[in-house]
Amino acid sequence: MPEAPRLVLATHNAGKLRELRELLRGQVPGLDVDTQVIDAAAAGAPDVVESGVTFEENALLKAEQTAQATGLIAVADDSGLAVDVLGGAPGIFSARWAGRHGDDAANLELLLAQLSDIPAGRRGAAFVCAAALAVPGDPAGQRTERGELRGSLLTAPRGTGGFGYDPILVPEGLDRSCAELAPDEKNAISHRGIAFRALLPHLIDALS
Repeated sequence: MPEAPRLVLATHNAGKLRELRELLRGQVPGLDVDTQVIDAAAAGAPDVVESGVTFEENALLKAEQTAQATGLIAVADDSGLAVDVLGGAPGIFSARWAGRHGDDAANLELLLAQLSDIPAGRRGAAFVCAAALAVPGDPAGQRTERGELRGSLLTAPRGTGGFGYDPILVPEGLDRSCAELAPDEKNAISHRGIAFRALLPHLIDALS
């Protein structure tokens, strides 16, 4: 019989849940990440309106409301792509840049069209992630951490792994897009990996 869930990730994105499970695997004593770490859909948590104007505000909103709705310790992230020549856009609007939330193909197509005249040396960008922790009934247990992954943008997608804008960002020092990296390679350097590893000590304390 599966053990009861102990941690909920405030997302309906299967890719994010998969990444979080791998980041937590073996890190929290007694935690079976495959059965005890679940997403918002499995927990029956409603979607949270992302009404914040920063990554940190949105991440904390999602974590707090999901913890309140489920009674479970909740973590959330808000992440996106910040393009230098666009002044940091799409930013918090990354997932709905083309007008419909979660349409990765449309978002990629629109962004690449907007950058079509920008030369290689001016295509700098960063993946940004804010990760948040919320503990039911314990406002003092709230935490947020931030991670960034700098790189440059391709003119066409490359690779089949990852999700979102992964196929067009090549991290600094590498010659492959994030979508061409193995999952463990990506997790080692990713914005989400950096943010959640910084959050991990607080999460271990909460789960203990």
